[in-house]
Amino acid sequence: MSEHKFSPGTRVQVDRRDPHHHNRVPAYIRGSTGVVKFYGGSWKLADLIAQGIPCDPEPVYCVEFEAQDLFGDGSHHITVDIWESWLSEKDKK
Repeated sequence: MSEHKFSPGTRVQVDRRDPHHHNRVPAYIRGSTGVVKFYGGSWKLADLIAQGIPCDPEPVYCVEFEAQDLFGDGSHHITVDIWESWLSEKDKK
C-alpha cells in the first residue's frame, strides 16, 4: 500500500479490538481519539510479522493524544506511532 488516507490535523479514533496475539497498539490508547501529526512512511504490520504472516507495508502515522483524555490528569501530550488499519477518521462528514 503506497498511498495513505490521513493527513496532518485529521482527527482519528483508535480501534478498540484486543487481539490475543502480539500487537503494537498500547491498551491505554484503544478507543481514544487523537490527531495525526504526520505520516511516517509505510511499514509491515508488526502484529502480523510476529505471527509469521506475510504482509505488505501499510501507512504508519504519528498520532498525538491529550494526556488528560488518556489518564484523567496531565497537561502534556502523548504521541504514538500507529498503523493505518488500527485507525478510523473521527467526525467524518
